[in-house]
Amino acid sequence: MGIFQIVGDFLFGKNPDIFDEKGRVMHKFPKKKWDAWNNRIKLDPHYNWRHHSGMSGSKNNDPAKK
Repeated sequence: MGIFQIVGDFLFGKNPDIFDEKGRVMHKFPKKKWDAWNNRIKLDPHYNWRHHSGMSGSKNNDPAKK
C-alpha cells in the first residue's frame, strides 16, 4: 500500500469492500459464522419468524384497556 493510497483513503474515504463483481452486497463472513447464524434462526424458536404472532412479549398491550 503506497503513501498516496493511504492519503487518498484518508481524504476521500475507502472504497466499500462489501460488493461483489455484479454490484450486489456480499458479506465476507467465514462459513462457520454463516452456519451458526442459520442454525440459530432454524433451531431457536425465539428467532424463528414463523413462531411469532405479531404481538410483543407482553400480554397486556391492549391500549383500549388503559
